Amino acid sequence: MRGQQTPRSNPGKKRGDTMSELHEEVTIKLVNDKVRFTGVSLASPDHPVSIDYVPPLGDGMGFRGLELFLLSFGGCSATAVVALLRKMGKTVSGFEVRAKGTRSEKPPIKLEKICIEFLLESKDAEEKDLRRAVQLAEESVCPVWQLIKNNVDVVPEYRVIK
Repeated sequence: MRGQQTPRSNPGKKRGDTMSELHEEVTIKLVNDKVRFTGVSLASPDHPVSIDYVPPLGDGMGFRGLELFLLSFGGCSATAVVALLRKMGKTVSGFEVRAKGTRSEKPPIKLEKICIEFLLESKDAEEKDLRRAVQLAEESVCPVWQLIKNNVDVVPEYRVIK
């Protein structure tokens, strides 16, 4: 297994070259004698992500699973919201998402609540524009949001900086 590379379906082709590509693929490999892994996607094999757990199980040298999930949710919603705002003709000169998840106290351990703050820097957008873009992202544009809908309490907050 070590040293093997996952063949690309079409090595010269990057994700997004066609709308017909409807799958995502990742590879996660153990890299030490504890629980540190390196993960890569088929589309971005040159951009590995380190995954680990806190000591003593791990070394604390990477992201934990729920942190990666929050990054995925934050990144997906940020991409959707910025694209929607631009489609609405709004200027986006800066954008930041901050997400904080609250885990359950008893097994099964899961995220029960996510507070997600959307900070938009724009000279012409109003909070109502940001709220509308976030609503559209939740309803139909962000696939990660669709995964957690009705399973995790998501509390969005909005801030527009002129």
